[in-house]
Amino acid sequence: MEMMESAISTSTQVPDEFDRNVPRICGVCGDKATGFHFNAMTCEGCKGFFRRSMKRKASFTCPFNGSCTITKDNRRHCQACRLKRCLDIGMMKEFILTDEEVQRKKELIQRRKVEEAQREVQKPQLSEEQRSIIDTLVDAHHKTYDDSYSDFSRFRPPVREGPVTRSASRAASLHSLSDASSNSFSHSPESGDRKMNLSNMLMMYQEQGLNSSPDSKEDEGTGLSMLPHLADLVSYSIQKVIGFAKTIPGFRELTAEDQIALLKSSAIEVIMLRSNQSFSLEDMSWSCGGPEFKYCVNDVTKAGHTLELLEPLVKFQVGLKKLNLHEEEHVLLMAICLLSPDRPGVQDHERVEALQDRLSEVLQAYIRAHHPGGCLLYAKMIQKLADLRSLNEEHSKQYRSLSFQPEHSMQLTPLVLEVFGGQVT
Repeated sequence: MEMMESAISTSTQVPDEFDRNVPRICGVCGDKATGFHFNAMTCEGCKGFFRRSMKRKASFTCPFNGSCTITKDNRRHCQACRLKRCLDIGMMKEFILTDEEVQRKKELIQRRKVEEAQREVQKPQLSEEQRSIIDTLVDAHHKTYDDSYSDFSRFRPPVREGPVTRSASRAASLHSLSDASSNSFSHSPESGDRKMNLSNMLMMYQEQGLNSSPDSKEDEGTGLSMLPHLADLVSYSIQKVIGFAKTIPGFRELTAEDQIALLKSSAIEVIMLRSNQSFSLEDMSWSCGGPEFKYCVNDVTKAGHTLELLEPLVKFQVGLKKLNLHEEEHVLLMAICLLSPDRPGVQDHERVEALQDRLSEVLQAYIRAHHPGGCLLYAKMIQKLADLRSLNEEHSKQYRSLSFQPEHSMQLTPLVLEVFGGQVT
């Protein structure tokens, strides 16, 4: 009881000038100090000694000459000199609380503990189902986003200067992407289900890429030196988006036609969201491993895109990065983006909207529970989805212009041609 009273009644605020990096030494005996007590830096022992002496109005007499040196080892030998030393370093009896004050302070501390416990109970909590959805999406993102970017070396190499000829390694590049995709996205076959699902769709793209030969001329040049590399990068990203989409609760229960419609119209938006993970505010570039795979706006212009797309894209990336989203919020935003019922070609709008609404509720619940001060965050995130629609529209316009030129469209992969070629805007 006495120790609790002592702890409650004696500690004072550390002065602003106190340097926490300097070792704390008791000003009375030189022992390790625990803080400022009664206006001086002391150890627990001298703190208790001073409090007891003042409350008892003790009067001590030095058995020696009245000038004993007080140390940790001999501080019990002369109470008079110890008390004198306490007063000399500035300890004040006025700082000692009365018994009534101690009791009031104990009650205040207890009341605050109860209030804190009540606030914790009232704090918004995620349901088991919501937590499970988030865990599923985070796990899917980890499996479909390799932050080592090791697969980038499989793409046709980036060429940042001068014209480039069509690489003879195109088939090998597509083959390596097919291998990566089939390893990443395999799942148990559904017996008796011969309907077209995403695996069939992806396999169709892969076989098309391996077996077709858009143009046998290997010496056809192009001024878009980065197009082959970035075409492979986008093709690879589309496959990863497909893999992520399959894990979204309820997505694979949609019809194959609606799955494909959602993927084809949202793929570029989800890729833009994914790419924010590698975007750097320091130099406004996307860093994907080594220097060879560090992309700036100028690199993307060498793949046929103009500043009408790239300037708002960089602005979008900056704004999204500054939201400082948690990983859970990031993956939920990607899933909400993908499950937009107003995408062209979607038939079962109500079902897709119900899936999106459920994810929106999970996102709002997560923000309330885990993102302090995030009262406006949800609205800002939804605004980012609106920004993505504008970027998607501009991308489609620039893609159409690019694809109408055979010397450029031949550099694109079959998957890119299939996904972006059939968009309705």
